[in-house]
Amino acid sequence: MSSSNNSDQWAEWLLKNRHGGNRERYRIVLEQLSPVRDKVLGNARIQPGETLLDVGTGDGLIGFGAIEKVGADGCVIFSDISQPLLDFCQEYASQANILSRCQFLQANAIDLSAIPNESVDVVTTRSVLIYVKEKQQALNEFFRVLKPGGRISLFEPINRLTGEFVGKGSYLGYDIRPIKDLWEKTVAMHKPQHDSQNTMGDFDERDLVKMIQAAGFDFVHLDLDVTVGNSGLMSGNWEAFYNSSPNPLIPTLREQVESLTPEEQERFIAHLKPLVEGNIGRTAQCLAYLYASK
Repeated sequence: MSSSNNSDQWAEWLLKNRHGGNRERYRIVLEQLSPVRDKVLGNARIQPGETLLDVGTGDGLIGFGAIEKVGADGCVIFSDISQPLLDFCQEYASQANILSRCQFLQANAIDLSAIPNESVDVVTTRSVLIYVKEKQQALNEFFRVLKPGGRISLFEPINRLTGEFVGKGSYLGYDIRPIKDLWEKTVAMHKPQHDSQNTMGDFDERDLVKMIQAAGFDFVHLDLDVTVGNSGLMSGNWEAFYNSSPNPLIPTLREQVESLTPEEQERFIAHLKPLVEGNIGRTAQCLAYLYASK
């Protein structure tokens, strides 16, 4: 999350474009993310009364999961670059009657200067560093705000590995080689957005460990979870798939395809729609869970 003027696109993606505006798909996405939340929180070894900083909190998946663990005397700081997402979290916290245990901070992951040195017990993140160019700087900030003995628990997709397992010529696990010319044309039309994804593949699990060590953490452990198989991204729901995007940095597939001519759009959809509806695809998930102590 590299600049505050992008804040609305984060909210737009998390609350709409991630699941194509389909509420049933939104429920499924949250259900699929629950094991990620549970593992991040488990690795954090949270104790009652502690202060937890959730960096890049998004819609609060990790932060709200931590509320019960910090207990009545603890606190969760929800930090994000997007004010609309912080407003969303604050409204939810108000409805859940847990505002007294929550703080909300608009901040970039590479600049947490509003948080004093050695003031929090735990830092958590989920899919944050993939959007940060200055990854080492962010990790240095996480180290700075942690108390001695504090812990970090993070989750990051390792996109660099994904291509090794599925190869080129696919979009979210679906074969687009027969329409390669059309796909390349859409990418060219949205080049700045696609180029902005470079931060998502400029590191692997080994780099994560090295950067954590460079930040000063004494103990580091990383688990790499790799799954290769049928994509099942939208479970046959073409409209949800067509109206979604895989990350906040690029437009939805519909927005990209609509930049083509009507004839090209027809050809693009005629190829891809049956694959999605038939769930004929193959993808890979390469997920890193890392925890460390100061």
